[in-house]
Amino acid sequence: MDNMLKDIETAAAYLKKRIDITPEIGMILGTGLNTVGAMIDNPVIISYDDIPVWKTSTAPSHQGKLLAGKIGNKSIIILQGRLHYYEGYSMQEITFPIRVLKKLGINKLIVTNAAGSLNELMHPGDLVMVNDHINWMGSNPLIGKNCDELGNRFPSMHEPYYKKYIVLAHKISKENNFSLQDGTYLALSGPSLETEAECKMLAKWGADLVGMSTVPEVIVAIHSKMKVMGISVVTNLSNIFHSEPHTQEEINTNALKAKKNLVVLVLELLKKI
Repeated sequence: MDNMLKDIETAAAYLKKRIDITPEIGMILGTGLNTVGAMIDNPVIISYDDIPVWKTSTAPSHQGKLLAGKIGNKSIIILQGRLHYYEGYSMQEITFPIRVLKKLGINKLIVTNAAGSLNELMHPGDLVMVNDHINWMGSNPLIGKNCDELGNRFPSMHEPYYKKYIVLAHKISKENNFSLQDGTYLALSGPSLETEAECKMLAKWGADLVGMSTVPEVIVAIHSKMKVMGISVVTNLSNIFHSEPHTQEEINTNALKAKKNLVVLVLELLKKI
C-alpha cells in the first residue's frame, strides 16, 4: 500500500510540472468518443506512455492521451481513452488514473462509455445517463489491504452516480431538444462480446446497458469521495436484437451519431457543476 501511495505521488508530481492549471473536473472518454477532447482550448497533451507508473491503453480507438486545459471557465483534465481489465491489467492498474486525478485535486468526475443496448427503447446513437450499475466483472478494485488515507474500507454505493447531476442533465436535454434516458449499466470483463443467452439473462437482472469498463473507475471514485456522473452512448444493439457479428467500425460509427448532443450536454453541464 505504501508503494501505491508513492506511485500516485510520483505520477501526480510529474503532471503538476507539465500542466499549468489546477484541475476541478476529470473526464474519461470511452470507445469512439475521442473527438470530445477537441472542446479544450489549446490543451496540454501528454501521452500515457510518458506518465510514470501509468499504463498504456491498447484498446482500439483509445488514443491514450491526457489533455489538460480550460473549457469555458472550468479547468479540466480529459483522459482520451481508458485502461480495461481485458487488456490484462489489474483492477488497481486500470483505476490508478482515478487515484492520480484525486491527488491533483479533482473531486468531480464525468465517465463516458460505449455500451450495448439490452433495452429495446435504447437505440444506437442514443445518450443514456447511468443511474446505477451492476459489477459482474468478477473482481473489485478495492480488494486487498485498504489505505485509510485513500478512502473508507467499506465505501457505501447507495448513490454511485450523483443524482443532482442526473436531474441537471435532463434539464439540459429538454432545453436543447434532444432525447436523454436513464439506465443501469452492467460491466463484464470481456473482451468477447456477450452471447444471446447471456444478454437475455443480463436484461432479466435489470440491466439496460452492457459494457467492459466504467464500474471499477466509479468504485474507486466513490472510495475517493468524488461526485460522479456517468454517460453511456449506445453504440450497438446487444445480441438480443442483433443477428449479425458486431464490428468496431459499427461501434465507432454509432458513437459519432451521438457526438453533437454529447458535446452540448457536456458543455452545459460544465457551466453548472
